[in-house]
Amino acid sequence: MLHPSYTELMKIINQDSEDDTPVINSRYSIVMATAKRARQIIAEEDHSGLPSGKKPLSEAVSELEDGLIRIVSKDESLEDALEISEMADRFVEENIPTAEQAKEILDERAQEAQEAEEAK
Repeated sequence: MLHPSYTELMKIINQDSEDDTPVINSRYSIVMATAKRARQIIAEEDHSGLPSGKKPLSEAVSELEDGLIRIVSKDESLEDALEISEMADRFVEENIPTAEQAKEILDERAQEAQEAEEAK
């Protein structure tokens, strides 16, 4: 028998669940999550040019078993994306001038440059 088994992986992944709802509840979910991580490992190897020495799928299973990667549900992923989007909007509002403010800044700088030129 291969180790870890699907059941063992599901227990490992679901032990960190914040509520009583399991993150993973089927073998299909384990296979999909592991395959996705294996594709990421392959892409990382292609980018760095350095092979890891282990087969990508074996490495992905080991990472899942060791708790090195976290599986998030689609809802949680969407919540994270929404939070990031809101943070980006706040950053833009606080740090990027509006078109009117940018025009005022440019006009002020042009006037300062003109005054500096006249002072010479």
